[in-house]
Amino acid sequence: MRCVPGLAWRLLRGGGRRGALGAALTWAAVAVSTGLLLFAVGAVHAFGERADADAWRHRAATTGPATAVLARSTDHVRGRPITVVELAALDGRAPVPPGMARFPRPGETWVSPALGRLIRELPSDQLGRRFGAPPAGTLGRDALEHPAELVAVVGRHAHDPAMTAPREERVRGWEPVASPAPIDAFDTGAVSLRSQIYRALMVIAAVLMVVPLLVFGGAAARLTVARRDERLAALRLVGATPGQVVALTTAEAVLTAAAGSLTGALVYAAAIPALGRIPVGGGRSFTGDLWPGVLPVAGVLVAVPLLVGVSAVAGLRRVVVSPLGVAQRVTPPALRAVRLIVLVALVLAFGIVGGGLAGMGNAGLVILLVFLALAFLGLNLVGPWVAALLGRVVVGTARGPAWLLAGRRLVDDPRSAWRTVAGIALGGFVAGFLSLLNPSVTGTGAADRLELAVPGERSAAVAAQAAKRTEGLGARITVTRGTGGGPPGGAAGGGAAAGGAAGGGAAAPAIVAVTVPGGAAALDRARTALTGLVPGQVATTPADMGAERHLVADLRTGSLTVLTVSFLIAVASAGITGASSVLDRRETYATLRLAGTPLAVLDRARLAETLVPLAVMGGGSLLTGVFFALPFAAEFGYAGAWTLGAFVVAGGAAVLGASALSRPLLRSVTTDPAPVPD
Repeated sequence: MRCVPGLAWRLLRGGGRRGALGAALTWAAVAVSTGLLLFAVGAVHAFGERADADAWRHRAATTGPATAVLARSTDHVRGRPITVVELAALDGRAPVPPGMARFPRPGETWVSPALGRLIRELPSDQLGRRFGAPPAGTLGRDALEHPAELVAVVGRHAHDPAMTAPREERVRGWEPVASPAPIDAFDTGAVSLRSQIYRALMVIAAVLMVVPLLVFGGAAARLTVARRDERLAALRLVGATPGQVVALTTAEAVLTAAAGSLTGALVYAAAIPALGRIPVGGGRSFTGDLWPGVLPVAGVLVAVPLLVGVSAVAGLRRVVVSPLGVAQRVTPPALRAVRLIVLVALVLAFGIVGGGLAGMGNAGLVILLVFLALAFLGLNLVGPWVAALLGRVVVGTARGPAWLLAGRRLVDDPRSAWRTVAGIALGGFVAGFLSLLNPSVTGTGAADRLELAVPGERSAAVAAQAAKRTEGLGARITVTRGTGGGPPGGAAGGGAAAGGAAGGGAAAPAIVAVTVPGGAAALDRARTALTGLVPGQVATTPADMGAERHLVADLRTGSLTVLTVSFLIAVASAGITGASSVLDRRETYATLRLAGTPLAVLDRARLAETLVPLAVMGGGSLLTGVFFALPFAAEFGYAGAWTLGAFVVAGGAAVLGASALSRPLLRSVTTDPAPVPD
């Protein structure tokens, strides 16, 4: 027993065909866990890279003499936002922006590759003329959040009115507009509100994916647990010490898990180009952003096998304490109801504090993440106890041999029964939580009316110039008093034309509105024509200002992605643990077949012992997820309830499919009942 890894390797190789199949199941489970875990880590890293690429565009506090002036606004074309960064040098020490070879000269425009393509594709009166001369250069990777982002960096003189006029920050909450501000360097640590929101949502999504993956990875270490317990119990009975048994189990589990982790990492690396095409936050990610780096990947490759090893050792208590009891197949002691009390206490605690989390900022996010992780662990803790309780109920009410066998199996080994349905049950929590965070798009205002905010005394002049610039487009010019913009089509005097819109109250702020018929092309021609009419402003529609519609679309994409990952975990868990359960109980099944039990009865019993805890724990997990999402439902809406039904149907189909796939294995182990020595 001195060379523990060598002996572990010999035991893995000498386990026969069924032993090799059990090791393959563990390898597959760890590979799935590692691949999906790296996806969660890579997605968080990608949004961190996006936040870093966006930071330089925001105002930074100067620490020395100002060397440049920075302003920012958001234009639109074909309904897509264009981030416009305007820069003016104050002296020769102006800092070079990220993604550029030098500071832009006055009159120059540098554009992102995606914006450059649009400028070439669209007629100049719809886009190109907004920036004057043709682009002087192309922005590099460091200046962009994602490949499809539309960004323009415009060089100006420091005395240009666009660099001295304050800007109306009217776009709700996303900080896409910034008045000119002096800088001496570009801020690389600034995090906009938009980036904060997306990073927070990504961290929540990562927790929803990672915790079930860790639970699944830990369960993978206990696959084919009966075969291993019998073999290790035999070693204990012939003189192996507890320490030797623990070392042997750890080595065997870590060897298998290391191979699975490496496979999962290779599969993830190959899938990165496809994963990068998932559109979130305005476009797909740069492929390199989804690779979290060598150290995080190495950390996952080390942590997953260690988790599997620790989980495997945690299941050795019966072997070490009572090897004879394992050999004699003594039923383990019943699980305690304190498991249920822990989960109930967690739910009650969240009910007390959950209502105030939405208004607590980052602290509320941290508390929510902790509660989500604890909820997963609580459900995983109470699952075996519920399975044992259901087993006693089924035994007491059984009306046939299949149900009686199913109930006895649930009572005898509730942990194994729970492992078979844990993936779908925990996925139900994710589906329940996301069902209330999957809103539908609400009205975002008029999409054919461009608006400019101006002082009241200038409204008549601006309206007259707007009418002249949009002549021939069939535009209607109106003025609305007050910066709120008013309802669509609203104007002082019931929709008065430009010539009579300025009467009275010259000091009051006003909105000059230009309604343009003819669709997106006509609207973009009007945007281009109005460029520079009011220094420091771009004409926007109320629909442009409805930035929440982009968040809604991304919430849907994120929900679908997380649900897909959860479903993959559930399917893998159901299939792998279902097959492993057949291998664990092959001698029991073979003995029952020799005693005359029909194969169909054994198959129905196996299905019943899966569906009963799945229905109860899956439904309970789903309702728990809904409860944990209630504090945020008023903000996000209830339109995502369809995810509940879809997940229930898909989850049930996955379990039935896993049962069907393992039926040939059941027939195989009952056809050849002779014991196979390890």
